[in-house]
Amino acid sequence: MLNEFLQLLGAAIWFILPAYVANAAPVVLGRGAPIDGGRRFTDGRPILGAGKTIRGFLAGLIAGSVVGVLQGAAAGQPCTYAMLGLLLALGALVGDLFGSFIKRRLNIPRGGAAPGLDQLGFIVFALLFASPLMLPSWEVILTILIITPPIHLTTNFASYKLGLKSKPY
Repeated sequence: MLNEFLQLLGAAIWFILPAYVANAAPVVLGRGAPIDGGRRFTDGRPILGAGKTIRGFLAGLIAGSVVGVLQGAAAGQPCTYAMLGLLLALGALVGDLFGSFIKRRLNIPRGGAAPGLDQLGFIVFALLFASPLMLPSWEVILTILIITPPIHLTTNFASYKLGLKSKPY
């Protein structure tokens, strides 16, 4: 039973790794010009906010795609995994942008917590973007949905301790 659990856990992490890397890369490699150009809605609220930058988006897209290429080399399926890595990374980043858009509409400030949306929004979009090419079994998807919140919270706390984030969540 433990072996089956570990295999499932490994399959989940292996599949979703490009999305995890894409979601984390902007924290380390971001900064610069905001994607929304600093524009605001007529009510004065930002569209996305200053934390969502062009550089961060591109860094996440490249980092997640590189992970896909490396996975493809390891699995002997370079084209499939390169495309999967790109789709998972793009989906994760779009999901994160969508989450920021929703948070601004709800008057949640930059860095403010939105439980569930912060931890799973990027994963749902990553899976949606990857679905035309490949989806794992429902057990792997369920495992991804279960393990992502604690992984997300742990990496955010570590980023906070390293001075990369202003909030520990």
